[in-house]
Formats: sequence, C-alpha cells, structure tokens
Amino acid sequence: MTTAAWGLLGLTLLIAVVDWVAVVTDNRTVEYVCKPATMVALIGMVLALTPHTPHLRLWFVVALVCSLAGDVFLMLPQDLFIPGLVSFLLGHIAYVVGLASAFDSIPLAGVGIVLVTLAVAVMLPRLLPGAKAEAPELVPPVIVYVLVISAMVVSAWGSATPLAIAGALLFYASDASLAWNRFVHEHPKGRLLVMTTYHLGQVGLALSLVSLG
Repeated sequence: MTTAAWGLLGLTLLIAVVDWVAVVTDNRTVEYVCKPATMVALIGMVLALTPHTPHLRLWFVVALVCSLAGDVFLMLPQDLFIPGLVSFLLGHIAYVVGLASAFDSIPLAGVGIVLVTLAVAVMLPRLLPGAKAEAPELVPPVIVYVLVISAMVVSAWGSATPLAIAGALLFYASDASLAWNRFVHEHPKGRLLVMTTYHLGQVGLALSLVSLG
C-alpha cells in the first residue's frame, strides 16, 4: 500500500460513514453526494495501491465503475432498478474474471459452492414470488443476477484470499438484504444494513488486490 492509497482508503471510509449517518437520518441530499463519492474515492485507492498481480487491477476498476453506475441508478427518485441491476451484474462479472484469474484452491471453491447453494435454496423461493408480484419481467434478470453474484462468491473462495472472501460475503449479504427489503419485507434498518455491508464488502474486495495472485 502506498501513502496515497492509505489516504484514499481513509477518505473512502470517512465518506462511507457520513453516508451511513445520512441513511439513518434520511438525509437524501447528503446521500446523493456521499454514496457515489465513496466509490469514487475507492476507485482512486485501487488506482493508487500496488497490487500483487498488476493485471488484475483493471478488472477490479471495471467492477467498481459498474458499481458506481449502479449506485447512481438505484439512488435516484425514479425506479431505475433494472439499469441498476444490469450495472451491478456487469460489475460482478468483472469481479468473477479478476478473482478467477487468481484461482488457488479447489477445496475452498467447494466451500463457496456449498454456501451459495444453501443461500440460494433459502432465499430464492422467498424472493421470486415478490419479484413476480411486482413485475413478472423481473423474474429472469433476478435469477441471472443471483447466479452471477453467487459465482463471484465462489471465485473469491477459490482465490484463497481472506479479504476477497470477506468482501464477497459482505457484498452478497448486502444484495440479499436489498432484495429482501424490496421483494419480501422492508426492515426499518434495512437500508443501513444494505449500505454498511455493501461499502465494507467493496473495500474488502479492493484491498484484496494487495495479496491476490
């Protein structure tokens, strides 16, 4: 980690915390600034750090830029769920490519497969009826999205890198919470859970570049 990377990491976390406070206080104006600003600072950190395997950085930057686009789509007053879903889908594909390039452990990948299989078996039967009730055309993209983010988690386990695994699991928890809040039941603290796990997950994945490969 370079000095600049450490500084940008601190800035990322600071902006993220301000965003979490804005979520709790329902200050949408601050959210509109801090939600994308968190990702911009994190992208800067990835560009400033010294990755263990330099070519992996490109895939992670693509994933973060796609996530930034998804953040913007999902926070706007209009219902831009599908564009947001597609943006994050492309981001997860980029993460899968990057993490798969650093594949290191078949047994750990097997652990990942077991975990996501259990999660999908529990969650998907609850999510799909809600998605179908909201709009039947949402069902296919939701299924595809679940499969791709599950592949991202498996790829992270296969990399045998603790930060990547932790980041992927947090990201998975964030998206599961978001889907649950939208399609099953909205929890009073649901948005805060979504954002804290999302930001920490992205930070974990970004920092894993230091040791991936």
